[in-house]
Amino acid sequence: MALKTIHAPLPGVFYRRPAPDQPPYKQEGDAVAVGDTIGLIEVMKTFTPVIAEAAGRVVKFVAENEEAIMAGQPLLEIDG
Repeated sequence: MALKTIHAPLPGVFYRRPAPDQPPYKQEGDAVAVGDTIGLIEVMKTFTPVIAEAAGRVVKFVAENEEAIMAGQPLLEIDG
């Protein structure tokens, strides 16, 4: 299987969970289907979901939770 990388669609702050008291959308080793939400990007108090465009299993997150990111920056790798 080939590694696929999901990139940030816009700059902002990357969040792996919907709220601080809730579990992450996905963890390393989790299955991912096309259309799954894998995180949020916040820009000026507006939250945009990051949607998986590929299916597979999460190999690793490249971006950390609450990390400032740039558009096009890798967020995670999927083996699929």
